Amino acid sequence: TRKPEGVIAVLQDITEQQRLEEMRKEFVANVSHELRTPLTSIKSYSETLLDGALDDRETAEQFLAVINTEADRMTRLIRDLLQLSRLDNQQTQWNFEKMSLVELIKNTVERMKIEVDSRRQNIECFVVSEVPEIEGDYGRLEQVAFNIIGNAVKYTPEGGNITVYVGRMRNGVYFKVADTGIGIPEENIDRIFERFYRVDKARSREMGGTGLGLSIAKEIVEAHNGTIDIKSKVGVGTEVTVRLPVSRTNL
Repeated sequence: TRKPEGVIAVLQDITEQQRLEEMRKEFVANVSHELRTPLTSIKSYSETLLDGALDDRETAEQFLAVINTEADRMTRLIRDLLQLSRLDNQQTQWNFEKMSLVELIKNTVERMKIEVDSRRQNIECFVVSEVPEIEGDYGRLEQVAFNIIGNAVKYTPEGGNITVYVGRMRNGVYFKVADTGIGIPEENIDRIFERFYRVDKARSREMGGTGLGLSIAKEIVEAHNGTIDIKSKVGVGTEVTVRLPVSRTNL
């Protein structure tokens, strides 16, 4: 018999699988934490009411208001999780049609005016050039605009400025939201679109955020063959730019 003349070694790079597994574990841990926090609050306030606080009407009303707020928070979280699940599994029902990005952005800015005025902020919208209609899902892109402009309002101090631009680029259109808010540290920029990633966890939860808004916005924009980018400087402000093709088939 002939002796073997060599050895075959098979190497498999599992870096990507390992990274995905770590992300999955982190995601499950984050979901558990995000649900446990309001549930713990609901449980403790309910027990206090059952132990006799129900007899004090003023205290009971305060406790019930907290329970209601926490239940709303859980509802928002589950709604966003379901939307992400549908996006991940290509189960989202899209309604692509000819639409005006200018109209969408102007309407969104107008609907944010009450909140902006209550914070004594200034918001302006500029149409930079002749902007063609695009092929898009109006409702989903409206959700993106509300998230981005809403974040600008949330994280800009009273008296600050939010400026929204809509314009045309070489092979599509864009809208840009620039604010004079608190900004995002450079080390956090690369992770800002991760699910549940928050720069300031306590403040974000206090404001009612689920930590999923930008993840959903990115998925919606990419489903339109578009891109979303963020530039920011702490203490100076943040600039978010969404670029979209005129037609989904031209890329």
